[in-house]
Amino acid sequence: MLVCFVSVILFAGKTTTTNVSAQDMQTYTQQFQNSTTTLSGRSVESNMYLTKMDYWDVKKVTFNFNFQVSQLASRDISDITVSLNGVKFYSFRPSKKTGMQTKAIDVPVKLLGGSNKLQIEGQILSSDNNNNYQLAQTPANWLTIEKGSNVNFEYDLKDADNTINSFYDHFSGQDTISNARSRIATANDPTPYELTASMIALAGESRIITTTNDQIPVVKMDNMHAADGDYVMVVAKYNHLPDKFKSQVSAEEVNGRAVIKTYYDNGKYYLIVTAKTGALLKKAARFVANAELMKETSQSTEYITDGTATFTSSLHDNGVKTITSSTDMINGAGHRENNYLISLPNDRTNADGSEVYLKFRYSKNLNFNRSLVTVRVNDTTLGSKKLTAAKANGDTLTVKVPRGTNLGNSFTISIAFDLEMKDQNTSDNSQTPWAEIDTESKMYVKSKRSNDLLFTNYPTLFINNQTYDNIAVIAPRQLSNDDFRTLTNVFNLIGNFSKSNTGDIQFYSKMPSKSVLKNRNVIVIGTPKNNSMIKSLNPKLYFKYSKDFSRIVSNEKLSIEHNYGKTIGTAQLLRSPYNDKRGMMVVTGANDNAVYLASTQINFQANIQQYSGDGLVVDPNNTHYGYRFKKNKAIDKSLTTKQLISNNTQLIIYLVLALVVILMIGAAVFLVMRKQGLMSGGHKHGK
Repeated sequence: MLVCFVSVILFAGKTTTTNVSAQDMQTYTQQFQNSTTTLSGRSVESNMYLTKMDYWDVKKVTFNFNFQVSQLASRDISDITVSLNGVKFYSFRPSKKTGMQTKAIDVPVKLLGGSNKLQIEGQILSSDNNNNYQLAQTPANWLTIEKGSNVNFEYDLKDADNTINSFYDHFSGQDTISNARSRIATANDPTPYELTASMIALAGESRIITTTNDQIPVVKMDNMHAADGDYVMVVAKYNHLPDKFKSQVSAEEVNGRAVIKTYYDNGKYYLIVTAKTGALLKKAARFVANAELMKETSQSTEYITDGTATFTSSLHDNGVKTITSSTDMINGAGHRENNYLISLPNDRTNADGSEVYLKFRYSKNLNFNRSLVTVRVNDTTLGSKKLTAAKANGDTLTVKVPRGTNLGNSFTISIAFDLEMKDQNTSDNSQTPWAEIDTESKMYVKSKRSNDLLFTNYPTLFINNQTYDNIAVIAPRQLSNDDFRTLTNVFNLIGNFSKSNTGDIQFYSKMPSKSVLKNRNVIVIGTPKNNSMIKSLNPKLYFKYSKDFSRIVSNEKLSIEHNYGKTIGTAQLLRSPYNDKRGMMVVTGANDNAVYLASTQINFQANIQQYSGDGLVVDPNNTHYGYRFKKNKAIDKSLTTKQLISNNTQLIIYLVLALVVILMIGAAVFLVMRKQGLMSGGHKHGK
């Protein structure tokens, strides 16, 4: 009996640890987004950023620091210091070994805020035989911060209260999403409006997810499978709600309006988003997709009418990007560098003519023969300026981005100061010399809309003015579980790139009118069996189907074995046959799983960045290939001509002037020759 009793207790203990409740101690490891980085020079510095959720009661924070130092560095005089939000709390010397080292550092919880900057500073010094540290900065003085560095949180969960903003905080929390405790559920047999509303809600969530490989799945109501500690957003028309949700919203509440309401049931958390009409359900989904509105809603129920303002606010900066919102102070001698991330609207990229304006100050105790400031964009050096005593209290530097520099829609500005002192050997003050980067420092960015119908421009070719651009989705009428997974993948990336919820998405269960196809960006998803539009598009596809539509057949790029063609999925970017100035994406395969396989390459930025062509193929072994088919990559061919003329305006002017000069010279020569001929003829006639 005793053995049985102990066994029952142990078994109960094992099962309860799988449940998520506020009473259990939770752990979450937050990976830094920084890639592996090497810092060179005697003085090195790097910044990392971490976030604490508001509903965490943090008990312990551990910084797991993976790094390497130069094999020539002296372990006795090299050191590394860690600070959080400007407060130093830990210093150490690297171990006397080569290769990667790992240091677990306890971070003081009292220093932790919501958004936090973790700073790594150090001096990596080598020594000679006389044990004197080497003054010259050489490539051998380096510190490499490995990509696997992370912060581990141990915390208690604070229960969500019944307000909408509390549910939203938990539902959107990075730990909730990473642990697969968030999901969006819609009707088992959804209407096009219900699918549209679900994808608008998903896009709104994808917009704020901070991790690079997590997403919120959209599932059927029957596949909800909510466990304790799960957060589920239920998006469906009122007559499609299961009874337990319908009982929480009366029929009178949805007369002429949509309802957003929290409902908690035995450790499971639900947000009901419902309406009687598809138009109002879509309106409610736009409210849910607006993070500002959701965080401001402090009641358990919100009513949405046709007149409710749900659009996301947007900032119009006219191409002027502020480098820093607060004065950045740089302390200490040697090479010091600050990095700033600049983002453009995701449907645009930089054009020629951009420039960086830097306003800064610095101390007067410098060796001005050796001190300077340098500005870089990504790996391109824009220019440097020597520091002078006369301008120490207020200096400026304007540098232009070289013509033809490809920066994309997200890039890093690096501002590096080399602060050298005459008595640097004996200085014992780490706060001097110093430099300040002023808030008036800006980048003036000239940008243009990308016109490439390639995966390098996906999904931004479906985005305009920072939101999804009139997207029509033609999907199967009866959706399988794989179809839901495919839609989740497609709209996770589209939502991640869009910055507002003001664009339009509309689903269709059959081929829409020619007017819709002509005026919208079209995404077609499915197999030839469940989506008739795939059959009609088959002659236009790069990877075509056999005559009986049972498999994908070989083409000039890839030989496909008979049975292999029944298992592969493909995503293709075509020029729309309904409007030659728009693009179309087709995600297809001979079966639902093959379609899903194709979508696994267009769900995260890390995946889509592998492809530079307009077609991709994926098989069940996750072997994937990318291909380029079209010769002219432009979506709008006429726009390419206009951009070519715009980019070469000066050259065209010079050519026109040269042509005018040539014509004038030719005319002058002709007149001279004619005159001489007349004169000669006149003498002859006179004879």
